[in-house]
Amino acid sequence: MDTRLIDLLVCPVCKGPLQRPAPGTHLVCAADRLGFPIRDGIPVMLENEAVGVDEQLQPIPATAPTPAEGA
Repeated sequence: MDTRLIDLLVCPVCKGPLQRPAPGTHLVCAADRLGFPIRDGIPVMLENEAVGVDEQLQPIPATAPTPAEGA
């Protein structure tokens, strides 16, 4: 993805700047600690598609759902 495009994009939640940490599968808003995925070279800038990021700005993997009680 072109770095000029990243400079133009802002976080859809807070309108803050975005970063692309290496290896760069997400655009990250450090203020909100959200990562927006890049799919087929296109950033998906939807709040409901965002994932949480850790202190190193890496996406936090989704946890597996827990089994239902008593099942």
